[in-house]
Amino acid sequence: MACYRGSCHCGAVTFRIDAAIDELTTCDCSLCRRKNALMTKVHESELEILSGEDVLSTYSWNTGRAKHFFCSRCGVYTFHRKRAAPDHFGVNVFCLENFDASAFRPRATDGAGMSVIDVASRPEWPGPRTPR
Repeated sequence: MACYRGSCHCGAVTFRIDAAIDELTTCDCSLCRRKNALMTKVHESELEILSGEDVLSTYSWNTGRAKHFFCSRCGVYTFHRKRAAPDHFGVNVFCLENFDASAFRPRATDGAGMSVIDVASRPEWPGPRTPR
């Protein structure tokens, strides 16, 4: 198990993850493509917000299940509660101190196919199957 500290750009939001990082992912959904984040998945028990919880803004769209957190001061995406695994967070590894992302080959995930409400979507993608 490793411990990493992270923050947004202005330092108002600080957090710690206590987790071994063994995989990094990208996502091709419309939001992740625009924010260009590189993420690792950690269980909710492995992420602790140290400061700035009061300045975090939340963005949610489509099914409303995933919650994306941004610093309301500098706008940096720090982490999000995952739609397909709501007891996990995707953490933006570019926010982690002294983390060498170049040591990993990122795995691409199919966020575009998961982000559309579809009655035929895969069962492991929880959430509404029909528009609101």
